[in-house]
Amino acid sequence: MRDFRDAKAMAQTLSEALNAKSVSLSHSESLELIARVLGFRDWNVLAARIQASQPVGAGPRNPTPEASPPPSSGADLPIFPMRDFVLFPQMTVPVFVGRDKTRRAVEHAMAGDRRVLVVAQRRATDDDPGSLDSLYPVGVTASVINCQTQVDGVLKVSVSGLQRAAILHLANADFLAAEVAPVEEQRGQSAEAAARSSAVLDTYQSYANIDFSSIQRRPKARLGLPSIGDPGVLADTLAPLLSISIEQKQQLLETSDVVARLEKILDLMKAGRPENRPEPTA
Repeated sequence: MRDFRDAKAMAQTLSEALNAKSVSLSHSESLELIARVLGFRDWNVLAARIQASQPVGAGPRNPTPEASPPPSSGADLPIFPMRDFVLFPQMTVPVFVGRDKTRRAVEHAMAGDRRVLVVAQRRATDDDPGSLDSLYPVGVTASVINCQTQVDGVLKVSVSGLQRAAILHLANADFLAAEVAPVEEQRGQSAEAAARSSAVLDTYQSYANIDFSSIQRRPKARLGLPSIGDPGVLADTLAPLLSISIEQKQQLLETSDVVARLEKILDLMKAGRPENRPEPTA
């Protein structure tokens, strides 16, 4: 599956797809749109993030790479339990951490490989979710990009979603951690997924009030433009933008079949428009 390091390939796919619709979009404009879709301010910020992610001496990333190695069962990951927020793969967001246990989870992650499990809690009012019935069963492994303490003492942590993962076992000590197993996508590269992707993109134009013919004159910076190079990426790009409940977003996260996920998104886009959402907190 593509991730933020494949931004140039995604921009090329986007440009080609829009050209097929007789919409002209330069490569630089495609890069800017992809950067916003992936949660970055602009292409310069994303380019710096890509460069920082590459080992010293490493060459450019393969345009069509294999997915990053999934977390192996038995490896406990620090948990970020989220109130009223569902993280999706490919998504980069700031998380404001106030709870002591989550702060210790951040410290543990920063001292290691920076991987965490971001998972929504079932009840936003639960200040200490420490059992399997207090969390949803599927979350997303994520990489901690950076963290800094704000003037008010709240810790701001930027995380980038990697892959769906199911919780197998919880360890509740100084901080909450989980043994996880990767959730593999199904039918992501099927003909059915490609067909649903086209329908989803067309429907999204009406849902988000995006006029592709005017992109060059008036970029829609508020919502950006979803990637269409990979059906799974398209679904996970759109899911956070839908005006639906946390439970419905969690259902989309737990739907590993890409065709079924796209069909659910098509149904959900029949009602509502994107709304302003509060910053996620852990």
